[in-house]
Amino acid sequence: MNEQEHVVDLLQDIKGLLSHNKKVYNMDDLVKYTGLSKSKIYKLSQLKLIPAGNNPHIRQLFFNKAEIDAWLLGEPNLPDEFLEQRFNEQLLTNKKSGL
Repeated sequence: MNEQEHVVDLLQDIKGLLSHNKKVYNMDDLVKYTGLSKSKIYKLSQLKLIPAGNNPHIRQLFFNKAEIDAWLLGEPNLPDEFLEQRFNEQLLTNKKSGL
C-alpha cells in the first residue's frame, strides 16, 4: 500500500468515526451504526418497536442517537420471524380498517 492509499484509508476511518458523533441519524446512518438492515429498521419503525422521530412534516425517518443507544442496550434483538408476523398482522389490520 502506498502512502496516498494509506492517507485515504485513514481519512475514511476518520469520516466514519465522525459520523457516529451526529445527534440525529437518517436511515443510512442508522444502518451503518447498528449493522441492522434497512428492511429490519423499517419494520421495527412501522411496529413502533424502535424509537424514531415523529415530525409529520418530514416523510423520511430520523432517529435520535441517544434514544437509539438506550434502545440498543435494552432488548432490540427481535427475531426476523417475529417482525414479519407482527408486520403482516399490522398490514391486515390496516386493510380491514381501510387505511
